[in-house]
Amino acid sequence: MKFCSHCSATVILCVPEGDTLPRFVCPTCHTIHYQNPKIIVGCIPEWEGKILLCRRAIAPKEGKWTVPAGFMENNETLAQAALRETLEEANAHVEIGDLYAVYSLPHISQVYHLFQARLLDLDFFPGIESLEVKLFEEHEIPWNEIAFRVIHDPLKRYLEERQQGKIHFHMGVIDRPTL
Repeated sequence: MKFCSHCSATVILCVPEGDTLPRFVCPTCHTIHYQNPKIIVGCIPEWEGKILLCRRAIAPKEGKWTVPAGFMENNETLAQAALRETLEEANAHVEIGDLYAVYSLPHISQVYHLFQARLLDLDFFPGIESLEVKLFEEHEIPWNEIAFRVIHDPLKRYLEERQQGKIHFHMGVIDRPTL
């Protein structure tokens, strides 16, 4: 950051009085510009035991598979963000269930939330950010083509727990970006 978004003055990086971390501060209008982690929200949509996945049409990991997910917007709840992202990426209508997993990704300053979801119908098709949208039986999931570790690991765990008949909430940290 070079300029204040309030008055356009050049900002400085310093620890503001009463704070403990360096922040961009405007010496002219005294605005402190906080930079906080991004919230990512998605879901694991199911239909008769199958999982809905989207093949990414955008970077990063273009051409790889993921669940519908993306950045939360202002003025929406986590569940609303999951619904919106599923509609945007897969044109799919889902009923959002329980929160399944929350993962911190400190290396990229993100917090990832994954919900369980029930696909309401089979009327889905790729959105602008997806090349393809498909339902997969568990044995058909292209594990080597899953885009992100934050999708791969919880999805694998989810399917194992589903087989055991006990799905549990998980929270963790993924500090390595690759599988």
